[in-house]
Amino acid sequence: MNGYDKRTLEKKKQVIEATFHLMNNETGIENLTMDEIVKNANVGKTSIFKYFGSKENLIHEVFKYFLELIGESAKEIMEENRPFEETLIAMSQNKINYLKKVNKQFYLDLMDYVTKKGDDGLSLMMEKYIKESYSIMLDLFHRGRKEGKVDLKYSDEFLLIYFQALVEGISSPHIYQKILPYTAQWTELLVKGIAPKNKI
Repeated sequence: MNGYDKRTLEKKKQVIEATFHLMNNETGIENLTMDEIVKNANVGKTSIFKYFGSKENLIHEVFKYFLELIGESAKEIMEENRPFEETLIAMSQNKINYLKKVNKQFYLDLMDYVTKKGDDGLSLMMEKYIKESYSIMLDLFHRGRKEGKVDLKYSDEFLLIYFQALVEGISSPHIYQKILPYTAQWTELLVKGIAPKNKI
């Protein structure tokens, strides 16, 4: 990557981070203006349009950036190769910590954006995130089976549905703010639920 490309990437990241800050802490999507983005990102309006094309595309990139941050941190946790329960606790805390970093309106806007059906790639973005999350969770289940912590009678498909239902439950704005102090207990219940009966 040459110097120009590197500077462009850095400026794009600067714009995305400034927009994230505005959407999450001050303005929200409804009142977000390009002038505010320019002021906070310290990047010219022409450059922002050149990088992103439109305000809608920039908002899309902010949500994508946020989901990628969660995904990358989950991969890092998996690479630590800790025992199954420890990894599961760390993964739960990781997701809850990221959700705690955003206000309720940002989270609702994110869910609204990523679940919309359309030709803009937004639902595809959520599909990609879910696919990557499933891949990480499958690796974790396989680790749990090797350690004798996950009952062999449960199929991968069932485990993914089980965890998806639970994660969607804690992702609800009125729940995720309350659950952080109980992450270890919540994970313990999850582990007991899928453990071989002689391990309980």
